[in-house]
Amino acid sequence: MKIIKKIPIFIIAVILALFHVNYIYSEEAYSAAPAKAMTIKDAIVMALMDNKSIQIQEEELDYAKANIMYAKSLFLPLVTTGFGYAHTDSLLYSEPFANHRKDTRIYSGYINENLFGISAEESIYNGGANIANLEQARLGLKAQEEILRTAKLEIEFETKRLFYGLLLAYETRRIARDLVGQAEDHYEEVKEKYGQGTASKFDCLQSKVQVSRLIPQLVNADNAIDLLMAEFKQLLFLNMIDEIAISGKLKYSEIEIKEDEFLKEAYSGNPQMILKLMGIDISRWGIEFAKAGWLPQVSANASYTYRSDDLANMINPRHDNWNAGIKASIAIFDGFSTKAKVDEAKARYRQSWLQKEDLTEQLAVDVKNACLNLKEAKAIIEAERDTIIEAKEALRLSEVRFDNGVGINLDVLDSQVALAQVEQSLAQGKYDYIMAKAALDRTMGRDFAREASYYED
Repeated sequence: MKIIKKIPIFIIAVILALFHVNYIYSEEAYSAAPAKAMTIKDAIVMALMDNKSIQIQEEELDYAKANIMYAKSLFLPLVTTGFGYAHTDSLLYSEPFANHRKDTRIYSGYINENLFGISAEESIYNGGANIANLEQARLGLKAQEEILRTAKLEIEFETKRLFYGLLLAYETRRIARDLVGQAEDHYEEVKEKYGQGTASKFDCLQSKVQVSRLIPQLVNADNAIDLLMAEFKQLLFLNMIDEIAISGKLKYSEIEIKEDEFLKEAYSGNPQMILKLMGIDISRWGIEFAKAGWLPQVSANASYTYRSDDLANMINPRHDNWNAGIKASIAIFDGFSTKAKVDEAKARYRQSWLQKEDLTEQLAVDVKNACLNLKEAKAIIEAERDTIIEAKEALRLSEVRFDNGVGINLDVLDSQVALAQVEQSLAQGKYDYIMAKAALDRTMGRDFAREASYYED
């Protein structure tokens, strides 16, 4: 019978061994041999380096630069050259006039005509459309740069979430493992007392059940690590079989909360806000582009040609000719198409202002929310930091009282759980503070390079 009673404890020990993993937790850092420890900086650099969305956006930068080059090309003349041949059945004049400095057939044509020429055309003024187009292209490049910065900030935030989420998961597992260990030790002690007749069978069964109830928490903690690690590897574009060890601290470092200054920085540094302001400027130039349809269009052109029926005797003064001219036009009536384009551009302009005002309000909410989260997390950390000392002392006293026969078994079990809950709450508070700071950095447009000292200390 004694052997049968020992079987459940043996099974529990086997389960714990099966769920034991090769990560080692310490208060300062977590690591897993033989993989090299990865810091938060290493993770962010790797995430940005191989991220496909970043690479796609970098291609958009090249596209925007090419668009600027195209916009500039509209200010330059169009120069073309070409050669042609044509056969005509009959002409008014098929012979050149005598004693003329030119072969007069270059004016009337040849039956077998070879034509070689070069021409140039330049837009002198097109109502300011080319200027507006160039300004829009330049703003478009800056907008793409801010979109790229937005993507990088999002990836940095996601890396922090998973990196510190893993640190929190490791701490959660450590707490669960310690709690299970305390429950097992207490069960062995109660079982011994029961054998000596100083503890009841109810206390023994109650302690045994407590161990069984805590095992799933440890399993859940292990599963949480595996899930977060899978997401982390996906973010870093690593294979699921690759070993990763992270090195860092679930550290609380208080910052002074200056909500007004944070909001000012968000208005000036948030890439989405910069994009909205650029959108206003782009829309304004869009109005100027549309108005060009009401203004004169002025262009100049020139050409120089050689015409002859003999290729061997073509490039000479008798067969050349040139012309140059200037042209101006203005639309008297275009079916109200220009008015429609202007109205559309003005609507876009008003819309861009509304979008900017909407984002202004949203940033104020985001900054307020981040500041409140910082305050809440700080309060939890400070409260739980002191409570841990009291929870440890309460556990010690409950164990002493139970050993002396003046306390009950449930007090010990409750004290063990209470201590674990306080430790978990403190770890969660630190994580929440770090992520509230990360969210604030993202809202203000601060990248990791600027705030690296906060996360790496």
